[in-house]
Amino acid sequence: MKTKRISDGWLAVVFIAILLIVDQWIKITVKTSMCLGERLQITDWFYIYFIENRGMAFGIELFSKLFLSLFRFAAIIIIGWYICRQIKQHARTGYVMTLAMILAGAAGNLIDCMFYGMIFSGSSPYYVSYFVPFGTGYAPFMMGKVVDMFYFPLFSFDWPSWMPMVGGQEFVFFSPIFNFADSCVTVGFFLLLIFFRRELNDLSLEFKKKDDKEGNTEKENISSEYEE
Repeated sequence: MKTKRISDGWLAVVFIAILLIVDQWIKITVKTSMCLGERLQITDWFYIYFIENRGMAFGIELFSKLFLSLFRFAAIIIIGWYICRQIKQHARTGYVMTLAMILAGAAGNLIDCMFYGMIFSGSSPYYVSYFVPFGTGYAPFMMGKVVDMFYFPLFSFDWPSWMPMVGGQEFVFFSPIFNFADSCVTVGFFLLLIFFRRELNDLSLEFKKKDDKEGNTEKENISSEYEE
């Protein structure tokens, strides 16, 4: 069993490293070879479309940039700690690798936020971004923009003109533009839901037991105070 723990741990590290290298290679290649907003058509339903976003996966913007960067950092620490715990508890290798995929995706986008603003010039529709001396880029630490490029407009149609709000407008499915790191997180979550529901149930039960234990402890403390 000790050999399994070591092999699973190293396998997770290598897997995360490979995913991060692929993610960063794609992003740097796109950022240093395409202008902002430039599109390269691969097929009728697949484009390389270079954009940058300040928000979460798939270009969603809900909170401030610094909050999102710190949230990603905290999530990576928690997931990393949980992966180490699962390896020590002899969890299934597939479960560990799926968690590693999610961690790699979160880390890939965090790298953009942490360093891209410090090592790249700002992207523009008129010229290609380039490397600059460290710390002289377009944004400070943790404030860089995330590079997105995968666009899959699988099909589109125009809403009927009689429809309120959207009448006459074009509808595109699938319209979000995302990157390889987003894909790792999304695929990882789907794999968890499909193949590792037992582990998720165990995790849910563990949290429930912890909450019940804390609740009982609080009740005992309250009872002790009344008895005094």
